[in-house]
Amino acid sequence: MSNIPLGPTELGFIAIYLLSLIGIGYCSMRARRENSLKDFYLAGSGVGFLVLVLTLYATQYSGNTLFAFTGKTFRIGYAWLMSVHFMTAIIVVYLVFAPRLHRLAKRESFITPADFLEHRFSHRPYTVLASITMVVAIGNYLLAQLTAMGLLLQGMTTYEPRTAFVAGVILLAVIMLVYETLGGFRAVAWTDLIQGGILMVGFAILLFVVLDHFGGLAKSYKLLESAKPEKVAAPDALGIRQWFSYIVVVGIGGALYPQAIQRIYAARNQRVLRNGVATMAFLPLTASLIAVLVGVTAAASPELANLKDTDSDRVFSEVCRIVMDQSLFHRWLIVVLLAAVLAALMSTADSVLLSVSSMLTKDIYHRQINPAANEEKLTIIGKSVSWIVLTIIAAIAIYLNSLENKPTLVKLMDMKFDILMQLGPGFILGMHWRGMKPNAPFWGLVSGLTLVFALNQIDTLKNWGIHAGVFGLTLNLAVVVAISYLPLGQARSKSLLET
Repeated sequence: MSNIPLGPTELGFIAIYLLSLIGIGYCSMRARRENSLKDFYLAGSGVGFLVLVLTLYATQYSGNTLFAFTGKTFRIGYAWLMSVHFMTAIIVVYLVFAPRLHRLAKRESFITPADFLEHRFSHRPYTVLASITMVVAIGNYLLAQLTAMGLLLQGMTTYEPRTAFVAGVILLAVIMLVYETLGGFRAVAWTDLIQGGILMVGFAILLFVVLDHFGGLAKSYKLLESAKPEKVAAPDALGIRQWFSYIVVVGIGGALYPQAIQRIYAARNQRVLRNGVATMAFLPLTASLIAVLVGVTAAASPELANLKDTDSDRVFSEVCRIVMDQSLFHRWLIVVLLAAVLAALMSTADSVLLSVSSMLTKDIYHRQINPAANEEKLTIIGKSVSWIVLTIIAAIAIYLNSLENKPTLVKLMDMKFDILMQLGPGFILGMHWRGMKPNAPFWGLVSGLTLVFALNQIDTLKNWGIHAGVFGLTLNLAVVVAISYLPLGQARSKSLLET
């Protein structure tokens, strides 16, 4: 990330914002009614419409949207407009299974995503494998968020780069751990309420300062059309396949985020869930669309003409650095924007960490190791797990940053959706198909994951324009259907209507 030097006053403003999150965590702790897993991980009786929308918004749109989406658009141009449809695809998948899952979750007191799978299939190997799959997928996502936090703090100060990176990772990790440990899901949701609002404001500021400085979209389009016509051209056959693949992978994988499923559980009632999901359909206009517009404007700017595509992840920071030199007003707009970036990163990271903690505590420790543990003990263990997990991942982030060939944020998150979408048969098909055998989704998941990991080693696949996850899910579904219709094997699992 390019350096964005901030003075003591600006850094003090950001410090006050970060410390306020701890205050929110304390208030949410005082609001807790009982020391139980349900209260700690789902805020007891659930959350209302506004909190649900903003916590979903803050969780789905991370710092990746600001850094990676602007960078991707800078590289390929208007073709990345298809990313605006990612949330639409996620909403479609939500509508297929979320309402029924919510009703069942309220009736059966589900806490983790695997609770549904255990209830539906009663197949321990599948429950364990699904939990591990989700932990690995979003654990890598958490690593990416911590790395981005370190890079952001590194770029905001004039300290020695490695020292600044380490300080950024540790500082933000500790703040996040403190307010999460104090208030659990309630603290995460309340901070997301603030962070989601700041993020919306930040996106609006970003669009304003970019258009104000670099010119309107019409001017940018004409410049690109003459200098880089490939960035305004209609997609070819390969591009269309990539669009289709992206939408399928993100739509299914994004809807199966463990932290998103737990927010489905946490919705206070069906009306809150329906209205929340419906509102989410319009929120890409305030996030991914703005990121794309900023990316194409930057791509057309003569001030960024020397920026190579390989350095495109720096577009956001370069724009900030250029704009903040205009005036004191613009400087403080950028400070607010940087606070929004921190909000985006932390709101995603805290949600992921809480999900990982809940799955390791309830699905692994409680269900597989110590079924006799009471609620109070499990809550304490869950808090301890959060500290242990984040300490390990922070150490990994610091180590990877010390390497000469550092992995990019994109590489850290590449396989997340490919992996998560392999859980689709269990969650989505299992919600509606009463005839699925209990062992079918287990072998489907094994087959799908095996193919995903194998295909990701084949570079030729990228030239086809189709993600490995699509092929993995195809094989996964074929195995599920074949086993469920075989005359031999386990009996069919109980239907949801019979439970």
